[in-house]
Amino acid sequence: MAVDGPSGSGKTSTSRGVARALGLRYLDTGAMYRALTWWFIAQGAAGTGVGEEAAGLDEERIAARVAEPRIEVSTDPDDPWTRVDGRDVSDDIRTSEVTARVSSVARVPAVRERLIGMQREIIADAEPGIVAEGRDIGTVVAPSAQLKVFLTAASEARARRRAAERGDAVDDTEADQARRDRLDAAQSAKAGDAVLIDATDLTLEQVVGEIAGLARRRSSLACTGDAAN
Repeated sequence: MAVDGPSGSGKTSTSRGVARALGLRYLDTGAMYRALTWWFIAQGAAGTGVGEEAAGLDEERIAARVAEPRIEVSTDPDDPWTRVDGRDVSDDIRTSEVTARVSSVARVPAVRERLIGMQREIIADAEPGIVAEGRDIGTVVAPSAQLKVFLTAASEARARRRAAERGDAVDDTEADQARRDRLDAAQSAKAGDAVLIDATDLTLEQVVGEIAGLARRRSSLACTGDAAN
């Protein structure tokens, strides 16, 4: 299953909830981009500043060294973690510094080539199935996914949720969210066969229930681990 959508739409919490409900694995592809960004910041290659104003991003150096760090992610929805060269960086990759640079690093072709290849391998090897979330999952990473969902919500609602998670001001969060949406627009297209779900007025439980219901109705996605059985 592929779950796409803009920043703050609830992809992560929703996808983990759906994976639990259906007894499937879970993949946070955004964590992989964040992990690589965190590593390049440590190497001094990720530049300074934010978004279009970022300076010093060394694309040639990034392309040359993109295969160096060992990136690992858990596919257990109850125990998600991210490691770089054996170090748990689950918290480190959520800092504002990483958030400010991840879109720029993610646009480097060599970065996308490496991580998309890794993501496809993880998806192919997942048993009994997997819920993969992030940008361009349904259009690029897993275009043959049996179920594609495009999760969205009104900009203010997305900002409120993200601000509540991080303890930030809603206005600042909404401005940062708009910047990321603009930078990631090329990777944010809705697949033609994706089911659009607007979560503006829905609770997390309602969204999870709606998507899990869609999956169950497509019986090939159900599995013996389904919590509903």
